[in-house]
This record gives sequence, C-alpha cells and structure tokens, in this order.
Amino acid sequence: VPGARAALCADAETARGARRFNDANVLALSLRTTSEALLTEILDGWFESEPSSEHDDVANIRHVDEIG
Repeated sequence: VPGARAALCADAETARGARRFNDANVLALSLRTTSEALLTEILDGWFESEPSSEHDDVANIRHVDEIG
C-alpha cells in the first residue's frame, strides 16, 4: 500500500520509536505473544508519540517514501 509504514512492535518503547523515528502509521502485533496488559502499554506508547521533526529523521522518512 503506497504510503504505509508498518512496524512490528513487541513493546511500548519500540512502538514509541517506530512512531517517532520512522513515522510509522501501521502497527503490527503478535497475537501469540502480546498479553492484554502489554497491548495496553504498546497502544499507549503508540498513540502518545508524534513523528520527529529532526532533520535527519525527516530526511530518512522522505527517502523511504521515494524508494517505496
């Protein structure tokens, strides 16, 4: 799907980083390994995070969009 940037996140910190550094807009989870409590932490981290405005991070996202 053009423009989709998916991230497989096993914990809240990975979810935060995926949103911040990669501007991820699709969250992928493992049903087998994600408990309800962990899911809550991951979702909180995902929805509380914003994409980075740092020049290098924005440039990396733009590069992925160009080659995608």
